[in-house]
Amino acid sequence: MKWPSTVLRFLLLLLLLAACGEGAPPPREFDGPSAFRYLEQQVAFGYRIPGSTGHAAQAAWLDSLLRERADTLVVQRWRHVTQKGDSLALSNFIARFNPAATERVLFLAHWDTRPISDNPRYKGPRTPVPGANDGASGTAVLLGIADVLKKAPAGVGVDLLFVDGEDYGNFELAKNDVLIGSRYYAQHQLPGSRPLYAVLFDMVGDKDLKLLPENQSLLAAPEVVDLVWRVAKEAGHAAVFVDSPGAGPTLIDDHAELQKVGIRAIDVVDFKYPDGTQNLYWHTPADTLDKVSAQSLQVVGDVALALIRRH
Repeated sequence: MKWPSTVLRFLLLLLLLAACGEGAPPPREFDGPSAFRYLEQQVAFGYRIPGSTGHAAQAAWLDSLLRERADTLVVQRWRHVTQKGDSLALSNFIARFNPAATERVLFLAHWDTRPISDNPRYKGPRTPVPGANDGASGTAVLLGIADVLKKAPAGVGVDLLFVDGEDYGNFELAKNDVLIGSRYYAQHQLPGSRPLYAVLFDMVGDKDLKLLPENQSLLAAPEVVDLVWRVAKEAGHAAVFVDSPGAGPTLIDDHAELQKVGIRAIDVVDFKYPDGTQNLYWHTPADTLDKVSAQSLQVVGDVALALIRRH
């Protein structure tokens, strides 16, 4: 069997990392409080449901911020017609750093919010979700990474992908109306080298953050899971990135659409529902600022930057 060149390069990277051993934690570059301000600004826009004023305001804000920070900004704009016949104007933002590099890594998050509360344990009205954690937290981490790379460029190519339309429809009954942006990206990839791997950050702002390996990630890209959790341990964050394979959730999320086209993508996500211990506010009006923290963003940002600096 002939291995794809991207897989061979990634396996070589793993061997090099193993040879380096566990050194001192890398210097802290990521600014958690600054990332938290990005999170607060997103919530201040209101609901970021496609077609809403909050969605339009955040799109303009992301465009402005990323043009100032990225070496190149690619904006994918298209219309998606839903199962019910709604026509949604959607936008993916791809902030590219060191765009000429042939070895690249991809980090992604969704920036939209859910129009309907559908957590089965929630008994209130079916209202929109504020998305402080589910949407804003991952986006805030990516923006914090962009700030660092603007000041201190990376040797490897880095793409930060902000996907739209992740949370619009019903994950069981209208599957084409969720994960819309990641599906569009997968079908309209940028020319040039594919990323060595991709890491999705979703719901990473919980005050009591615990990140267990997600099972679909373990199945499709176990070496990427191993790399991320090992780097987290080296960075001093083993108490948050809990290396307990099999104990985490199995999720339908943006990483799955990338896996379908051969990108070795994993999901870094805090999702303990339905065991009742955490995230009971997922997909409810209670997904608000009081549930998230700058410290959690700091931990995730530290690990993301440590991954970049290892190349």
